[in-house]
Amino acid sequence: MGDKMESNDLVMEDLSKVYVIKRRLYFIIKRLFDICCSLVGMLILIPLTIIVKICYICTGDFGSIFYRQERLGKNGVIFSLYKYRTMVNNADEKLKELLNNNESLKEEYLENHKLKNDPRITRCGKLLRKLSLDEFPQFINVFLGQMSLIGNRPYLPREKEHMGKYYDEIVKTKPGITGLWQVSGRSDVSFKKRLELEKRYSNENSLRLDIKILWHTFRAVLKGDGAL
Repeated sequence: MGDKMESNDLVMEDLSKVYVIKRRLYFIIKRLFDICCSLVGMLILIPLTIIVKICYICTGDFGSIFYRQERLGKNGVIFSLYKYRTMVNNADEKLKELLNNNESLKEEYLENHKLKNDPRITRCGKLLRKLSLDEFPQFINVFLGQMSLIGNRPYLPREKEHMGKYYDEIVKTKPGITGLWQVSGRSDVSFKKRLELEKRYSNENSLRLDIKILWHTFRAVLKGDGAL
């Protein structure tokens, strides 16, 4: 009986070691893939930035085309996220004004933490979002190791209290440019459902799941289904 229990313990120990090795290998492959993709992304970013700047100037918008905002990273560490600016310059002040003056918009924002038809989005911003180009500067964050190509949404620090019990699970992984929520009906998914999806990714992330998300991301972008 004792020998059988000892044998079972050894099997479990071996399985545990195999699991640890598989997880380490997964994260190594994921990081190498992130570095390669971010290098290509940053090369594309150079001519793309020139084109975006020209488009903004042509529409009479002479402000900075880049937007930097504090977000929650892995383990809750705050980092500066880079995006192309798709909204008016005073977007935060404009949001407060909109929510104070429009009860239906306020209810929508409290429910989803975003507005489906946000009036703050600029003419060029709509196109950038439609083509999913507004996220391109985030390749800088991926290269720096603050983000991954695939992961959970990079949440705002003020959203931490709304994340509740899901917070600790979600911040176990790096935020990503795309992820499970983005390919699961983004605009039609409630905030609570989004948290559930991202908790699932944190607990089930794997090479197979990442490939599946990446495939659905490419399909959505090619079909023009909207921003990711």
